[in-house]
Amino acid sequence: MPRNSYEILKSLPVPSKGPFKPTWSSLKKYRIPTWFTNSKFGTFIHWGVYSVPAFGNEWYPRYMYIPDRPEHQYHLKNFGPVTDFGYKDFIPMFSAENWDPYEWAKLFKKSGAKFVVLVAEHHDGFALWESNYTRWCATKIGPKRDIVRELKEAVEGQGLVFGISYHRAEHWWFFDQGMKIESDVRDPKYFDLYGPAQSAFLNPRDPPSKDNAPPDDEFLMDWLLRIVEAVEKYRPWLVYFDWWSANPSFQPYLKAFASYYYNRSYKWGIEPVIIFKQGAFEEGTAIPYLAERGTIKNVYPSTWLADTSIDYKSWGYIKDAEYKSPSVILSHLGDVVSKNGVFLLNIGPKADGTIPEEAKRILLDVGDWLNLTSSPPWKGEGSLPEGSSFPPSVRVYIPHLVGSRVAQRTTPTKDGTFIARL
Repeated sequence: MPRNSYEILKSLPVPSKGPFKPTWSSLKKYRIPTWFTNSKFGTFIHWGVYSVPAFGNEWYPRYMYIPDRPEHQYHLKNFGPVTDFGYKDFIPMFSAENWDPYEWAKLFKKSGAKFVVLVAEHHDGFALWESNYTRWCATKIGPKRDIVRELKEAVEGQGLVFGISYHRAEHWWFFDQGMKIESDVRDPKYFDLYGPAQSAFLNPRDPPSKDNAPPDDEFLMDWLLRIVEAVEKYRPWLVYFDWWSANPSFQPYLKAFASYYYNRSYKWGIEPVIIFKQGAFEEGTAIPYLAERGTIKNVYPSTWLADTSIDYKSWGYIKDAEYKSPSVILSHLGDVVSKNGVFLLNIGPKADGTIPEEAKRILLDVGDWLNLTSSPPWKGEGSLPEGSSFPPSVRVYIPHLVGSRVAQRTTPTKDGTFIARL
């Protein structure tokens, strides 16, 4: 398998010519699109097979194979031994029978989001698109629907930008605990789902060792081909890589991907965005992700991304979610935007394709606040003053909101304005 980024790029079964070469110096010609800088707020979606057990968090597929974890005990009690009922057996239960992507898209627009990012494949290795590289995808088993395509069409129909998040890098080691006990992970019939299941550390920068095997070229090329397939099929305006792609083994493959993606996007008339974590890309070649469930101390000199979940405990749907209040979310959003950032708010839909009612209410409340005036605080270029956040109350002229959900949380004044209290 090729290791040089030029060789990797040439080996792709798609056109890749253009001004961007697979080198950091060439990729530094990239310019952040205005649409992303000005968007300020987007919706993130963690939806997959892990929403079936709906327990713990979206790492259930890993933790269910660790005997001293609560997920393992829950699994034994509710589904039986992992030799008889493994993670694969949840897939037919991921039905999406009540999923309406157009209702989702309408909700996201009402929430004030300007772009939507779907986790197209999480660490569990189940792809939500029609893939030629795996039988474990949403068109062949489970929902029997092309979730990526359907959501893209619905989102773009609402005038929003569509992007995908790709978390397959973590799949290298995600099911390794299942190899240490008697489980279906060890069954060769399912290696194409659970494998490689190698032992590795969660810190992608830790040096290789007996217990920390770096990804091999076969896995890395497969990793690249799958995301290229998704880009070719769906032409997303944004591709988000999770943290383990910062493992040094991915470097030539990331450069090859960025060169391909930027060149193809500009040919298609797309203004592309790549989100990276933990120094996976060199500064100036893509957009850095700087804060998970938090923020940074000072204003950053260029556009960056932060994300959080609407649920304190999980990114995917769980039955006992602890939802944040709209005021907490808006304060976080304001802090991020004040420091030149873009804020991505995650939701976790149920396995049947419905969004929990409480999550919907929160999204609508956030949208109502953002739409109190026709000009949100961040509209246009620039940012809020450093360190600012949305105050506990704000005076705005909103006579048209009398009787609305927001008006129920406001105090009218004699001059026709309201004090909106979040």
